[in-house]
Amino acid sequence: MVADYLKRFDQTGRRLGLGPAQLREVEDRRGGGAEAESALLLAALPDGAALVALDERGETPSSPEFARWLAEWRDQGRGHVAFAIGGADGHAPALRARADRLLSFGPMVWPHMLARVMLAEQLYRAASILAGAPYHRA
Repeated sequence: MVADYLKRFDQTGRRLGLGPAQLREVEDRRGGGAEAESALLLAALPDGAALVALDERGETPSSPEFARWLAEWRDQGRGHVAFAIGGADGHAPALRARADRLLSFGPMVWPHMLARVMLAEQLYRAASILAGAPYHRA
């Protein structure tokens, strides 16, 4: 599902100046918890990237609001937007402090892989909204 939604995002977003989406995983093999994982995530960020950390304490934007975030970063010339999905221990304070936005899919905690699907779908939905396509119906 993730690959399908990211492919759709790339196809729709390309003509809008969005994408391509790239899935990049980091793995803390030493078991250092949130601090170690967050350090790996921060080190993997492209220079100048906008960072969105998925965090249960984050904002809960509507889909059109989320689309506006992407459009604003695009219009500001931010070449990359990175989304950080934390592990079981969440994100370290340093990563949350570096984030341009904290995003929540609600107060519940979601499994990593389900959060990935939900994020990929919202990226495609955001591109569809910005393209004026009928996929999104409010």
